[in-house]
Amino acid sequence: METKTNITINDVARIAGVSKRTISRVINGSPMVGQATRERVEQIIKEVKFQPDKQARGLASNRSYLLGLIYDNPDALYIDQVQRGALDICSSLGFELVVHPCQWQSDDFIEDCLNFASRSRVDGIIVIPPVSESDKLAEAFKSIKLPCIRIASTDLGDPDNIVISDDRGAMTDIAEHLIELGHTDIAMITGPMAFHSSKERFEGFKDALRVNGLDLPENRIQFGENTYETGIECARALLTQTPRPTAIFANNDEMAAGAVRVSSDLGIKIPNDLSIAGFDDNIIASRIIPSLTTIKRPVQKIARLATQKLIQSISPDQGAEHEKIVVKPYLITRESTKQCPN
Repeated sequence: METKTNITINDVARIAGVSKRTISRVINGSPMVGQATRERVEQIIKEVKFQPDKQARGLASNRSYLLGLIYDNPDALYIDQVQRGALDICSSLGFELVVHPCQWQSDDFIEDCLNFASRSRVDGIIVIPPVSESDKLAEAFKSIKLPCIRIASTDLGDPDNIVISDDRGAMTDIAEHLIELGHTDIAMITGPMAFHSSKERFEGFKDALRVNGLDLPENRIQFGENTYETGIECARALLTQTPRPTAIFANNDEMAAGAVRVSSDLGIKIPNDLSIAGFDDNIIASRIIPSLTTIKRPVQKIARLATQKLIQSISPDQGAEHEKIVVKPYLITRESTKQCPN
């Protein structure tokens, strides 16, 4: 195998015994290349240490080979997982990721995002909740013909530009888990109800309880903001009631961790006296004591799928994926839930 310096796409094509166009399709992740050919070309690229010239690629194709990621989310762990998933695909297909934080409720939100896209010369955009829930932003990108993939927790329309986390469907798993443990007095700490994801989890949890003959009374509902601090406030409001609930489901792991802290402060033992569950399975879930039962949202997988879908929509020689992509989160049971003591 050749290992000369300044290896070119012509060299790779000659070694692989295919055309330059095939090499280009492999580099750009086109599905129009057979799996065996793709694997052979990728192995050759790795062995000869071929590095596509991004500037030359950009000039030839009128692309920047930059993808944008726009977010406004207080959960740094979630953002980190999204970036890792996106970068997995970007690095293997010769793209770079440019990240832009924004304030989605500000008056100049749309203008700010459009200015970012123009200034950075990105080829496409990935947006995550709650930014992805803005139909106005999606329309703005569409009006300038900039490909945009929305990661969301519910169907927001055109299947060409969305990857869905089925948060509502996952609520059945957590509700039935608590019910199977004998819990009938179950409380919930919701997320911000302006977010589709919070609404989907709230409605899904209520529906799952109702199907199993249980209600979610108003006094067993506390409205949080997906932060550790509001988890503490909401859990304290629930756990100082008489009688107190025997189980709490929190909209995310941050608030569930807050509930664990309050339980400790009040001398309530988990899981002997109280079961607590969260959502996300971020790094905190497995590290707190007791470890947290939670719904795992496969964030890196979702981000990889969104990035692949975006690159497919950018590349003219690729068969774009037109079907809606849905990923279902799943239950992980740990130490924080146990058979109801009553």
